[in-house]
Amino acid sequence: MENFLLMFQLLQILLCGFLCSILSAKDTITATDFLTDGKTITSSDGSFEMGFFSPASFTNKWYVGIWYKHDLPDKCVVWVANRAIPLTNTSGVTLKIINPGLLALLTAANTIMWSTNSSRRLAVKNPIAQLLNSGNLVVRDTNDANVENFLWQSFDYPTDTLLPDMKMGKNFVTGQEFYLSSWKNEYDPAPGKYTYHCDPTGYPQDVMRKGEIKVFSTGPWNGLRFSGVPGLTKNTIYTFKLDLDEKKALYSFTLLGSVMTKLTMNNKGMLERSMWDANRQEWKVYIASPADNCDYYGTCGAYGSCNNILTTVCRCLDKFVPKDPRNWAVTKWSGGCVRRTPLNCQNGDGFLKYSGIKLPDTQYSWFDVSMTLRECKQACLRNCSCMAYSNLDIRNGGSGCLLWFGDLIDIRELSGGQDIFIRMATSELGSKKTKLLALSLSLSIGVAVIGLTIGLYIWKKKKQRNLNLKDDLDLPLFALSSLTKATSNFSVENKIGEGGFGSVYKGILEGGQEIAIKRLSTSSSQGVNEFKNEVICISKLQHRNLVKLIGCCIAGGEKLLVYEYMPNRSLDLFIFEDLLTDEQKSLLLNWPKRFNIINGIARGLLYLHQDSRLRIIHRDLKASNILLDADMNPKISDFGIARSLVGNETDANTHHVVGTHGYMSPEYVVHGVFSIKSDVFSFGVLVLETISGRRNRGFSNESRSINLIGHVWKLYKEGRPLELIDAHLMDSCYISELLRLIHVALLCVQQCPEDRPDMPTVVLMLANDAILPQAKEPGFFTESKVTSEYSTSMYSTNEITVTLLEPR
Repeated sequence: MENFLLMFQLLQILLCGFLCSILSAKDTITATDFLTDGKTITSSDGSFEMGFFSPASFTNKWYVGIWYKHDLPDKCVVWVANRAIPLTNTSGVTLKIINPGLLALLTAANTIMWSTNSSRRLAVKNPIAQLLNSGNLVVRDTNDANVENFLWQSFDYPTDTLLPDMKMGKNFVTGQEFYLSSWKNEYDPAPGKYTYHCDPTGYPQDVMRKGEIKVFSTGPWNGLRFSGVPGLTKNTIYTFKLDLDEKKALYSFTLLGSVMTKLTMNNKGMLERSMWDANRQEWKVYIASPADNCDYYGTCGAYGSCNNILTTVCRCLDKFVPKDPRNWAVTKWSGGCVRRTPLNCQNGDGFLKYSGIKLPDTQYSWFDVSMTLRECKQACLRNCSCMAYSNLDIRNGGSGCLLWFGDLIDIRELSGGQDIFIRMATSELGSKKTKLLALSLSLSIGVAVIGLTIGLYIWKKKKQRNLNLKDDLDLPLFALSSLTKATSNFSVENKIGEGGFGSVYKGILEGGQEIAIKRLSTSSSQGVNEFKNEVICISKLQHRNLVKLIGCCIAGGEKLLVYEYMPNRSLDLFIFEDLLTDEQKSLLLNWPKRFNIINGIARGLLYLHQDSRLRIIHRDLKASNILLDADMNPKISDFGIARSLVGNETDANTHHVVGTHGYMSPEYVVHGVFSIKSDVFSFGVLVLETISGRRNRGFSNESRSINLIGHVWKLYKEGRPLELIDAHLMDSCYISELLRLIHVALLCVQQCPEDRPDMPTVVLMLANDAILPQAKEPGFFTESKVTSEYSTSMYSTNEITVTLLEPR
């Protein structure tokens, strides 16, 4: 009994201490309750903390700042008070409220090192400084009934970080601008070289500068997003807006859930959108700008169009020519382009439509929200200085008017880009009479030569069955002899893989470069088409998670594709085959490695679906088409049956279903309808296979009637999803993340394509812990269903791509 009483008293003491620590946590600073080194204040919900800090022990410099408090291993500082005036020591230094209502940083000698300001300070009777749950430090009158009636707030003086609900832009009434500025370096929060503004000069756009030099521009706001940032789309994590009227132009974002996310202008000149990964206890950067050569401001000069997929990157817009051909030829593009035919405003000009581009810099522009596009054209036509016009807002078919004056700079070709109408000499547009004459001549000439054309075509097909892509693609052509030598005459010892259209060999070029050579089978009826499709697709794609095509060879009846060599070969060998010991699997295929692979595949698909110029549906995403480099980073390969989409297309259909069973979506197998959601389905299957280490097709369990997807769905409904997870991944610290990935995968394999998320949403789901929607029944077939609906001749024991199916 005495022991029980003793334990009860001890528990009371501990509980009291815990409650006292909570109650003692303060979020305010006053004249008498001030802040000193070693003391902090914390927002009421525990999200943010404020106090003294030193970026590094060796700097001997101290600052007052605000950082995230969520058990982060290192202080993620989001705001610094005295960033340009560091303290050399903190002895006797205080942060306190002083009369008449200022928050000040005072030395032991009462010298003010830093302070706030306020136009209303004389009217304040009882001022306090309070750290809000948003991370905003405010000075207010504690007796003011309106708690948001701030005398001063840190959100008005950003440093390098934009937090949710913080504004970036300009107040036209007061003239105050709110912008981000980088730290000087990793250990010095003083303002650095880089700044990021919502620039309202002309029509609002976001601009990054290095000093006074523009480094990156988002393009103008179009009602939904910034023109040059197609990845900034509606999502489940946060909303964003531009608040624009005659008094202000302010950009901000607002969280939709409890995820921690921030926008940071770092000291390397990169703007980074990050999310906090609670499982790994680290910040993950999932969007960074500038992302490629074309993101850098004015790469191609005036009227030059940037395309990062092309080897030459820059080219002049149609009807324009290089201003300095000699410099242009040696890749000095900054001089830009000029019109092939000069304007003649007095005799009348016209406009030529250019589509699918990032709209140019709007520094010298004018806008009207009420004009129609027709009225916009007339307004531009009347002013000889107006060089182009476009809709201001792309919503609901387009509205408003945006005019450009002066040369058009910072143009790039962009998937999901917009239309712009550029001023052109009338002779470049062509009159109706000229068009009719041209049509008449074309018909006459066509009738005269049509027989000759058919004859030449038949002769060419008989004379040359090999492909000649040299004129169409900027792609190196390898000599057959060099590839034969590199592979020891395609010896069996150098063979590293085999697929439906041929074999893959490892080779070493004379310079020592390791390569992988895909040799199309001469017996394959699909070989020529697959070869052409793969070369055309992948030669125009560049992404860290796509395999790189180095060149090709068409000679002596051979069709060869030359790729970068991937030393760890393909994902299926690691997750399905018994090539590794349990110890090796635990090391090479632990959950962080597998998660990195899944995340890389998702980013590669996001690029194909949204950010690439061609907008590609892969149609054959599977484990054997995921190659792994020396660091186990994934690269999507095999674009033989990929299809590109035009404009804003998201789906298409076909009479011949192609792909690999187990990965194809139901609507594709049954009806021949494929879309970006078909790839999402395949991705979901791939995630389940990567987590479980088991194939979807050929899966065997006690019922032997459902595939892996069906088995997972059964476990999910019964609350037993942990039974799916590969034994090598059963580390308790990753369980919640594994369960989340199973949920994401089930969302991807839902029966109806409309229910499946798109890849931008999937990438966001992988990057944070936001609440996921409930998964609906997946699109899986029982074995009995499959054999009754489709001929068994369609299947093979391996996972070779099938191309002879007919949809119902």
